[in-house]
Amino acid sequence: MDKFRAICQHIQTATDQAFDLQTAKSIAGGDINSAFCLQGTKQRYFVKLNRPQLADMFAAEFAGLQEMAASETIKVPKPIVYGQTPEQSYLVLEFIDFGTNTHSSSRQTGQQLAQLHLKPQAFFGWRRDNTIGSTPQINNKNSNWLDFWREHRLGFQLQLAAKNGYTGKLQTQGLKLCQELDSFFNEEPKPSLLHGDLWGGNAAVDKQGNPVIFDPACYYGDRETDLAMTELFGGFSADFYSGYAEVYPLQSGYKTRKLLYNLYHILNHLNLFGGGYLRQAESMIAQLLSEVA
Repeated sequence: MDKFRAICQHIQTATDQAFDLQTAKSIAGGDINSAFCLQGTKQRYFVKLNRPQLADMFAAEFAGLQEMAASETIKVPKPIVYGQTPEQSYLVLEFIDFGTNTHSSSRQTGQQLAQLHLKPQAFFGWRRDNTIGSTPQINNKNSNWLDFWREHRLGFQLQLAAKNGYTGKLQTQGLKLCQELDSFFNEEPKPSLLHGDLWGGNAAVDKQGNPVIFDPACYYGDRETDLAMTELFGGFSADFYSGYAEVYPLQSGYKTRKLLYNLYHILNHLNLFGGGYLRQAESMIAQLLSEVA
């Protein structure tokens, strides 16, 4: 329990309520962090832990959850506090008991995500950098979406891939694709607040059936990037997509652009997890270039 003593004190300060820790149970928390349920006499909290050097990653996630919560569109775990000790960094969130998804809750998730995307934003990027997985994600403010995507998304991942030894065809064809981005757009997208890492494992419903999304990598960008990622690894039903379309229909050309947007995540997986994703990345680039040939 010693590893949680400073965290419990920080919770008490942040909430202005006593927190008497009874148990600390390890739970599934993804590939990047370790996660625990801290059970007190009256309260429970979800806590993520990582190395002390990664405290800024938790600060960025805290800020993203705050901003999504402020939109009053879709539920996120309430962020309580973040910080670090000499031994670890931590993020403390509201603990949410998950329920079972239904046709109705799936449709509602789509509707509420669309409402989040409809909130107007002033620029592309964000007020701070964050991470996608454990990879840095640069969010420099930009008024031009294609420049932002070229430099801070595809270009950044290609540069990182080159440093990791993935040169040759990936780089030559990837750079060619970056020069052809205009071909995929009929008009400039509007900036939306994005979850940024919206695969099936980062969405659920609570016991009351309310949609919940979590583990964000927020920034302002084309809302289609969130929709594209929901299709990359599955986990979202037809009810979700029909609910989204009721509120904010997709524009023509999305079927091709979703490949462009998901390339970013496949390149990130290549950089995080290794060469098993190289052939998929090269195939996606080739398919996109065939659209502009």
